[in-house]
Amino acid sequence: MFCTNPESYASQSLLRSHQSYLFHTYKNVVYLFLMTCCCICNGEVMEQRTDFFSNKGELMFKWWEKFSGRGWKIFHCYPCISSKKVQQAWCRKVLIIWVFCSLMGASSVFLYMNSQAVEKRKEMLANMCEERAKMLQDQFNMSMNHVQALAILVSTFHHGKNPSAVDQVTFARYTERTAFERPLTSGVAYAVKVLHSEREQFEKQQGWTIKQMDSQEQSAVRKDDNAAETYEPSPVQEEYAPVIFAQDTISHVVSLDMLSGKEDRQNVLRARASGKGVLTAPFRLIKSKLLGVILTFAVYKYDLPSNATPKERIQATNGYLGGVFDIESLVEKLLQQLASKQTIIVDVYDTTNSSDPISMYGSNVSHNGIDHISPLNFGDPSRKHEMRCRFKQKPPWPWWEMLSSFGIVVIALLIGYIFYVTMNRIAKVEDDYREMMELKKRAEAADVAKSQFLATVSHEIRTPMNGVLGMLQMLMDTDLDVTQQDYVRTAQASGKALVSLINEVLDQAKIESGKLELEAVQFNLRALLDDVLSLFSGKSQDRGIELAVYISDQVPEILIGDPGRFRQIITNLMGNSIKFTEKGHIFVTIHLIEEMNSLEFETSVSLTDTLSGFPVTDKRSSWKNFKLFNQQGPLFQPPFSSASSDLINLIISVEDTGSGIPQEAQSRVFTPFMQVGPSISRIHGGTGIGLSISKCLVGLMNGEIGFVSEPHIGSTFTFTVVFTNGVAASHESKKHHHQQINVQYNSELSEFRGMMALVIDPRPVRAKVTKYHLQRLGILVKVASNINEAVSSITSGTHVINMILVEKEAWFKDSCLPSPLVENLWKHGRLDMPKIFLLANNIHSTKINTVKSHGCILMVIMKPLRASMLAASLQRAMGVGNKGNCCNDVLPLSSLYNLLHGKNILVVDDNMVNLRVAAGALKKYGAEVAHAESGKQAIAMLKPPHDFDACFMDIQMPEMDGFEATRQIRDMEHEVNNCIQHGQISFEDYKHVMSWHVPILAITADVIQATHEQCLRSGMDGYVSKPFEGEQLCREVAPFFKSAASKSQ
Repeated sequence: MFCTNPESYASQSLLRSHQSYLFHTYKNVVYLFLMTCCCICNGEVMEQRTDFFSNKGELMFKWWEKFSGRGWKIFHCYPCISSKKVQQAWCRKVLIIWVFCSLMGASSVFLYMNSQAVEKRKEMLANMCEERAKMLQDQFNMSMNHVQALAILVSTFHHGKNPSAVDQVTFARYTERTAFERPLTSGVAYAVKVLHSEREQFEKQQGWTIKQMDSQEQSAVRKDDNAAETYEPSPVQEEYAPVIFAQDTISHVVSLDMLSGKEDRQNVLRARASGKGVLTAPFRLIKSKLLGVILTFAVYKYDLPSNATPKERIQATNGYLGGVFDIESLVEKLLQQLASKQTIIVDVYDTTNSSDPISMYGSNVSHNGIDHISPLNFGDPSRKHEMRCRFKQKPPWPWWEMLSSFGIVVIALLIGYIFYVTMNRIAKVEDDYREMMELKKRAEAADVAKSQFLATVSHEIRTPMNGVLGMLQMLMDTDLDVTQQDYVRTAQASGKALVSLINEVLDQAKIESGKLELEAVQFNLRALLDDVLSLFSGKSQDRGIELAVYISDQVPEILIGDPGRFRQIITNLMGNSIKFTEKGHIFVTIHLIEEMNSLEFETSVSLTDTLSGFPVTDKRSSWKNFKLFNQQGPLFQPPFSSASSDLINLIISVEDTGSGIPQEAQSRVFTPFMQVGPSISRIHGGTGIGLSISKCLVGLMNGEIGFVSEPHIGSTFTFTVVFTNGVAASHESKKHHHQQINVQYNSELSEFRGMMALVIDPRPVRAKVTKYHLQRLGILVKVASNINEAVSSITSGTHVINMILVEKEAWFKDSCLPSPLVENLWKHGRLDMPKIFLLANNIHSTKINTVKSHGCILMVIMKPLRASMLAASLQRAMGVGNKGNCCNDVLPLSSLYNLLHGKNILVVDDNMVNLRVAAGALKKYGAEVAHAESGKQAIAMLKPPHDFDACFMDIQMPEMDGFEATRQIRDMEHEVNNCIQHGQISFEDYKHVMSWHVPILAITADVIQATHEQCLRSGMDGYVSKPFEGEQLCREVAPFFKSAASKSQ
């Protein structure tokens, strides 16, 4: 599906559209427009009429004849027009008029479209400004309501109680704890009404003197004086309003007389006379010097009717509750909540005095652009406020309007040009056709350039990384102390992390360009998962978390698909789980989709009965949005069943008990280069594209992916894929592949077949996993939940138990429990005493010594369990099989050394570091290595006859690249072989070799599929990508020596 070039397809479609457009334009415009406009001359009206013109056409000609007023007459000249009869001057006039009208029309279109764009921009600004104004007004009103409620509370519990239930400490504590209800206030304070006759007694009672508020502290906003921080006693006056309660943030206003400040005095007087909240004009706040306003509510002695007079309200006043608003901070805080904060500039003004508005927020800078004014209602009718908004940046150039107008002009000129040069239209179409063909070639060249760019970037980064990693590996083979080895391993890990990042970025680029292709090869799913477990076993053991895989026995052993990409998906998901899981477990399960009925039941009862005992998320929620399940609900039979088709539909879940994903971040989990939070990459590392790539790969495998996550509980990612049943492949292919993949596996089955194992584990899910891995080795399994049950099973069982596997949790749960098991085994002692194994994912040496003190523990098996690791452990303990077996389907190191020893290998690379890395790796396995620094030198050295057994060829080299060098080497070999076969030369002169073909393997940093295919086309035999490891080089070239040895035998 990705073989089609999208740019070429688009250019071809555009080409066909352009051809059709030109053809119809020529046909219709020339046929109609010229017949009506160009057939004007000074002559007589021909009497002959044809059937071509309709009645409407005759009426049009009559109208034109009347309009001209010059006595010009129109005649019909179909089917051809003689250029001698067409007045050239008239044609030019018509053309000029047409061009002028076109320019006027284009200008009108430009003005109209530009006005529409300006109106749209004004509307956008108005919407954004109104949104901010409404948000600010609503937040302010909410804070005002809470301040009014606080005034009622003071009236009830301070003035309504005797003695008062409120003091400064209580007020400060309460207001601090309820500050979240007033998000826009900097603080609140309460001032009590004190008459002059009550002042002396009041000051004695409070223990402080009523102080005067310095007038400079409330100077106009346009002044910026520094007031003194000491206050004089308030002068004698009829009434005072000292602050007795204040929030800790503004505790410095306690004892200040609010009636001694200009703004506060006016505010207090208006508040008690109106009975409503009133606002001050903006002024610099005390201490902080920040711009702010004060909202004041009067506190009355008793409830007043709504129609109370100002005099009645003044007499009933007990005090005044004020809320301080830091205008600059609160507006900035609100604007921070909006994603488009940086798009527009917001200014807030107090316009009570319209001739001299006071700036409350923003810069008072004049401008000539578009602005919008939104009124603000803060609940005080005597004060007016407004928000003025303008775009931060200048409006963009009206490119679209200009292009549209220009397009109209171009179209008009094209029509005029067709009118003026009718006979040249065919040539023009041909010119346009050639131009479109050129554009098509450019599009195809651009696609090739993009692929070449990816290859170049990969090569230029991977080449030095190959030298770094290779030299580090060679350094590891030298005598290093522990600290130096740790430094080298750290450097190697960092280098491999960089290579992984490069691979992810290139994969993302391939996906975006549609160049990613999937393989279709046979692979063993269970062995693949064992390999993935090996990658994360070290981290899981260090953290003490359970790591396990369970694959249903309904899933076939051999599948056909792309194992590398499937492994990439699993590795990405498990890698994320390892990052964010500090305790609990990570559990991978694989089932057929047809098993959904049983999966639904297991999930419904196992949210707490889990692998590690920690609660998990409900995995059913992770697949509820899958289209496949929504066709007929989750309990359905898919349209193609795995039981009756070669297609295998798998559902894979990766469950963890990590920190989970916050709800607000779940929507961007699969977005490229996006992470849950800004600190994630600092704490856990990563680029944020692993899940994006995984989602694309799942889509390519005809599957879907989803997840469910709860903070502090964990996450479960579930995806589906479609593979082909490898067992249902052709008989020959199946037979050959089974012989290759399952030789070691079958030998392990034969070694343990018929043995009986007893698993002691209190957790059924974990016991099921252990049972699954033992059954893979052909071992019969019985499960006991505790040691007492295990003792009963041993004494009453009819089968002979060969081994006992005890989970660490069951063994150390009660220190007295292992004794009955050991005693019972000795009591029923026999020659075939069962071996006891302890299963643990993390265990200290002191506990191991405690375990061995019982005398029957033979080995501690560290988890996660894998078939090869488990088989090796059992072989060593049970004394069966080949203890030195190679667990994977690869050559052991000793066999590699035997195959490569004494072989002459040529390494061709223009980079001396890469030459040293490759030579050091091959010499380590006994090979003799020569090197060449260019393709021409390699051709000379590989000209038959030569002594080389294989060649590693770099692709990108100066003068001559590896492709061209390989082609010339193959041409030389082909020419020599033909001469030998035809007897033109003697094969004795060519070292008795009848057919020359030296294995050439490409060494390159290009990892795109096109490069691999080009290697094969140029005659290369294999492909090794940089950065490579020494063992990788040797394993790639070893099959050629192995096959040569078998042929010679």
